[in-house]
Amino acid sequence: MKKYEVIVIGSGCGALISDEATRHGLKAALIDKGPLIGGTCLNWGCIPSKMLIYPADRIVEIQEGKKLGIEADIKNIDFASIMERMRKSRQDSQQHIRDSIKQTENLDFYEGEARFTGDYTLEVNGEQLQGEMIFIATGSRPLIPPIKGLDSVDYLTNESVLELSERPDSLIIIGGGYIAVEYGHFFAAMGTKVTMVEMADRLVLSEEPEIAELLKEALSRRMEVHTSAQAEEVKASGDGVAVVTRDKESGEQREFTAQRILMAVGRRSNADLLRVENSGIELDARGFIKVDEYLETTRKNIFAVGDANGQQMFTHMANREAAIVVQNTFHGTDWKVDYSAVPHAVYSHPQIASVGLSEESARKDHDIVVGRTRYVEVAKGEAMMEEEGFAKAIVEKDSDRVLGFHIIGPHAPVLIQEVVNAMTSGGHIAELNEGIHIHPALSELIPTTVNNAEEA
Repeated sequence: MKKYEVIVIGSGCGALISDEATRHGLKAALIDKGPLIGGTCLNWGCIPSKMLIYPADRIVEIQEGKKLGIEADIKNIDFASIMERMRKSRQDSQQHIRDSIKQTENLDFYEGEARFTGDYTLEVNGEQLQGEMIFIATGSRPLIPPIKGLDSVDYLTNESVLELSERPDSLIIIGGGYIAVEYGHFFAAMGTKVTMVEMADRLVLSEEPEIAELLKEALSRRMEVHTSAQAEEVKASGDGVAVVTRDKESGEQREFTAQRILMAVGRRSNADLLRVENSGIELDARGFIKVDEYLETTRKNIFAVGDANGQQMFTHMANREAAIVVQNTFHGTDWKVDYSAVPHAVYSHPQIASVGLSEESARKDHDIVVGRTRYVEVAKGEAMMEEEGFAKAIVEKDSDRVLGFHIIGPHAPVLIQEVVNAMTSGGHIAELNEGIHIHPALSELIPTTVNNAEEA
């Protein structure tokens, strides 16, 4: 049995931990199941998907230019080239990571699937490893629901969709979360006939209801969007697939057909693959690893970060969690994880960005006022003729503290950062008002929104 001071499972945010361990002269092991190392974000998530969505954004902007008095024709969309550019970038990143691992002293790299066999003990490729400290950063994988007939057809996930070289003529997307709406936007821009079916009564359930409503309206101009549609059966149909749905309100059945189908109903934990129970590590009701406010599991000196703990499944938060355990374990600090100002974005069209509490959540424990501003109500938004997008602020009435902020419209992920910074440093309206905002610029949307806050 090989013994290590530090064992890290997962080479996404986990690599930040193994790097710091080796800098401190600790004997460390890094394990990744491969063959694509570097984590979900690099290989199947944020990076490749946004490399695809960026050209989709440009296409839709050209198509929407008519409202500004500009008419242009798109002569050709080279789908294969767009996909290959994404894969080439991923391949280059892979090589860079592997080269970096080889050059790191005091680090043993194991490419294979790990599983716990006992207390602080793992097996990888038939070898037994024991660690004084173990960091689990194993991420998550696509959730595949038990839909009748699904296992008999060749369906896509957010992972396998990246291997396409030919654009499907038509595509059914089962799901209505961020992965579904982002890929719906992408394929519709590429020229694919897209049909989206979501079992809930609205899209992107974690967003404000009025944001979800506007997103559905916008996407419905470019594709079919059906909510309250429970997928009951999938079957082959000619050269493609058919999905049978049942309306959750009326009970009516409908059948949709397309060349391909994309499953995008959520993510599930990889903890079952690790067999964490063999080391006494407990899971929550959803199958994710239980952690405390220091990201330590139910076993001392075993930590879980990123998607493995299921708390806030975003790469930027995974990296922050990795930084927290690094500081606490290697530098002797006592940092607790704080999820109160974790932002996220949805790169659909229109774009969405949010931070903090929803209006519904805030009302449970706070006396609040709510501010709303449409893009068109600030000078730059009017120049852009952006009549639908808006921002929404949830503010604590007595303290003027911003509890949540939500945006749907152009550049939402960039605009939200000002609010994130303010919330992190105290979050009062004054922190957003004191800095001078360029006029005319979209950033004026932020102070205008918080200053519009009123009881509702």
